[in-house]
Amino acid sequence: MNAIDTGLKDCYILEPRVFGDNRGYFFESYNKSAFDAATGLDVDFVQDNQSFSSRGVLRGLHAQSGEFAQAKLVRVLQGEVLDVAVDARPDSETFGRHVAVLLSAENKRQLFVPRGFLHGFVVLSDTAEFFYKCDNLYKKEAEWGVIFSDKNLGIDWGMPESEFLISEKDQILPGFKSAVESLSFKNK
Repeated sequence: MNAIDTGLKDCYILEPRVFGDNRGYFFESYNKSAFDAATGLDVDFVQDNQSFSSRGVLRGLHAQSGEFAQAKLVRVLQGEVLDVAVDARPDSETFGRHVAVLLSAENKRQLFVPRGFLHGFVVLSDTAEFFYKCDNLYKKEAEWGVIFSDKNLGIDWGMPESEFLISEKDQILPGFKSAVESLSFKNK
């Protein structure tokens, strides 16, 4: 496993070693020892999630707060997405910065999204199956998010906004600054 530094603290692109021949391919998608060695982190995943979406579906930007914060290891089983992680940790030197990574069934890359980051993706192919491991269980009451189009974040989602399919919930999320301020106030 090769870990590529994204420039955001503790956030890595992971590339597996793929063994292919005329029969197809094999690769180890996750091995705790290899993950820990490649990233220098010690993460225990406790929940797996999977979604199926069509072209233009944008899910995000989401996170969980406080003791329910989640780190995620995300990948695409079928199709192609642009995956985005935003550092929302106020004490981080990369606070407010983001990384956007093309994840696909073809490139088999994964993105490790640390706790305290917002996460989202948009489907670029006709359909996509998205899979992710979480290091904490989901808790609805701890859910928070930021509007995908916040100009202060400057995220280029790789397709025109007119093609997006977005849930009502995600369309009314607050901007980054007000969401983080509100979250800081709640955690005091």
